[in-house]
Amino acid sequence: MRLTNVIEKPIITEKGVHMTGMDRYVFKVSKAASKGAIANAVNDMFGVDVLDVRTMIIPGKKRRIRGAKGFMKTQGWKKAIVRVKSGQKIDMFSSLIGGEGKK
Repeated sequence: MRLTNVIEKPIITEKGVHMTGMDRYVFKVSKAASKGAIANAVNDMFGVDVLDVRTMIIPGKKRRIRGAKGFMKTQGWKKAIVRVKSGQKIDMFSSLIGGEGKK
């Protein structure tokens, strides 16, 4: 699996921003990606030492189809929480988090 196919995008939420203070970063990853592949991708893309990877599969939700009877189910996805070595940061998150709090 190619590195660009493993990590799809970062997940920036209030809880995720709080976790960056504890050296943990949250990513949406490919469903087929293993923990080892995720660790290697983060290490190669951002140049940080990965200590731990926790993954979870988020199930799809039922959505009502407007104008028709019935429901459809959205596709599930996989989330990875990556813990990096203390003192190391991922610059992409720092720049995104720096803009938080402005209205």
